[in-house]
Amino acid sequence: MGICDGRVVIVTGAGRGIGRAHALEFARQGARVVVNDLGTGRTGSGRSGEPALGTVEEIRAMGGDAVANCDDVADWDGAARLVKTALSAYGRLDVLVNNAGFLRDRMLVSMTEQEWDEVIRVHLKGHFLPLRHAARHWREQAKSGGPVAARVINTSSGAGLMGSVGQGNYAAAKAGIAALTLVAAAELGRYGVTVNAIAPAARTRMTEEVFAEAMAAPGEGFDAMDPANVAPLVVWLGSAASGHVTGRVFEVEGGVISLATGWRHGPRVERGSRWDPAEVGGAVAELIEHAPEPEPVYGSRVNP
Repeated sequence: MGICDGRVVIVTGAGRGIGRAHALEFARQGARVVVNDLGTGRTGSGRSGEPALGTVEEIRAMGGDAVANCDDVADWDGAARLVKTALSAYGRLDVLVNNAGFLRDRMLVSMTEQEWDEVIRVHLKGHFLPLRHAARHWREQAKSGGPVAARVINTSSGAGLMGSVGQGNYAAAKAGIAALTLVAAAELGRYGVTVNAIAPAARTRMTEEVFAEAMAAPGEGFDAMDPANVAPLVVWLGSAASGHVTGRVFEVEGGVISLATGWRHGPRVERGSRWDPAEVGGAVAELIEHAPEPEPVYGSRVNP
C-alpha cells in the first residue's frame, strides 16, 4: 500500500531522467502508470519506443502495473490518444504529470525561428494539449455526478521563474507553463482538479553538462542531483492527500523543497490624473526605491 494506491497516472517524457523517476516512484506508491515518451534524442531528433518500454519493464519487474505510449504530446490527436490510453487500459485517469521537453539553447541574437518555435511547441503546447484533453474528461466526469479527485503537476523551471542567459526560448516556455498552471488551477477547481507546478533541479540529459560535477562519488553520501530526489514531491502532489493545494509553484532540488512566490502587486504611486511624461521618471525612481531587488537572471553577472 502506498499513498497513490490504485490511482492511474500519466507521466510524459517518462523514458528517461526526471520523468522516469516520477513513473517509478508512482509505481512504488501503488499507482498504475502510463509511461509516455516519444523517444527522441537530446535535441528532439529521431523517435524510438525503447525508452518508454524500458521504464514499463522496470515497473513490471518491481511488481507494478504500467503501459507505454509513444505519442507526441504537442500534437492534438497524439495528446488525445495519450489520455485514451489511460482510459482504455485502466478505465480511469487520476493524475497527469506534464514533464516532456528538450533544449535548443542559443543567445537571442543567434537563435533561429525554428529553434524558438520547436521549444515553445514541445514545452508549452506539450503541456497545454494533454491538460486540455484530461480536463475535458474530468469535467464530463464531474458533470455526470462521478467523484473527481484529479491532479495535474506541470514542470516549469528556475529558468522560467528567474530567466536564464542563452535560454530565451526555454525560459519563455517555462514561464508560460507557470502562468498556465495558475489559470488551470482557477478554472478546474470546480471540477475537483488541482493544478500545481514544480521547478526542479536535477541531473538529466538536458542538464548533464551543468550538473556534471555535482554528483556524489560512490560511498560519499547523498547525490543531490539525482533525478529521484524530485519524485517524492510530485508523487505527493498526485495523491488524494494534496487536495487542499492548488495553483502553486514549488522549487525542488536534492533534499530541499521551497515555494516560489512569483509576481505580486508591489509599490504604487497614484497621481489622481493622467501622468505627464516628464514626471514619470520620478515616480519610477520612487517605486524602485521601495521595491525589493529582483532575483538575478541565471547566467548573468549582475541584475538587469
